[in-house]
Amino acid sequence: MMRLRVLALAGALLVAPLLLAGQAHASNPQIAGLQVALRAYGLYLAPVDGIAGPATVAATRAFQRRAGLEPDGLAGPRTRAALGPLGHPLFGRRRLVRGAFGWDVSVLQFLLRMPAIDGYLGPTTERALRRWQRRARLVPDGVAGPATLAAFRTRTGVPLPLERRRALVSSSPATVRATLDHWAGHYGLDPSLARALAWMESGYNPNVTSPVGAWGVMQILPSTWSYVEASLIGRRVPRTAEGNVHVGTALLHHLLGVFGGNERLALAAWYQGERAVRSNGLYPETRTFVANVLALKNRPL
Repeated sequence: MMRLRVLALAGALLVAPLLLAGQAHASNPQIAGLQVALRAYGLYLAPVDGIAGPATVAATRAFQRRAGLEPDGLAGPRTRAALGPLGHPLFGRRRLVRGAFGWDVSVLQFLLRMPAIDGYLGPTTERALRRWQRRARLVPDGVAGPATLAAFRTRTGVPLPLERRRALVSSSPATVRATLDHWAGHYGLDPSLARALAWMESGYNPNVTSPVGAWGVMQILPSTWSYVEASLIGRRVPRTAEGNVHVGTALLHHLLGVFGGNERLALAAWYQGERAVRSNGLYPETRTFVANVLALKNRPL
């Protein structure tokens, strides 16, 4: 669950279309996925370098002509769909585990600087990912989950797509505060803790989205939202500002239960993940996050 503290408005980092015709030498690791897919069709024969150079543009246009699409050199959704299994999903859209195949695995292999990039996450790629995770001080589980994706974003600058565009929500701080108090009461939480966490995450802004796709007042990742729905609440929760607070308070209640009511460890697990807290203790940045939230808890918000 560890996420970047750098926040961006919804839609600010969408990566479609990925390739701008004529924009040579524009570096974007996502383009490595495009190059691997085009190489599978025998259209791109240059090195996989993540650069939108003339060879990549020409190969994209050649594929589009072959597929009956407008040859604009833009790797938009229709072009990526036509590319087949190697054409999707974009890196950052899903959790990558052994056996995964697709565009995002090609990008992962490119970021890991692997000599062979084939879009398949097999044992060799898993070992390389574990080595990278150790260097990044992450749990070396060989899985590219939210914390690992966030670390790639921090260390490499790879643009991560958002799950979907969301309409801006109009909610005053007073409305957000009332929603937090309601759901904190529902789960028996200290409302000052829920408020402090929400303020730390978003400043009560329901329209904030992070580079890895965490969004809303409580900054919930899509994968976390699905987990809370399935395992903690037992039903689907509307993707609204209030739903975001509902999911966040349900998760906080769960983490407090897991760690015996210890707010420090529950907040650390919120930021860093349960497993990482148990395995590695608190990372330095986690300790800072927890201290800030607990300090905010004692202030009127």
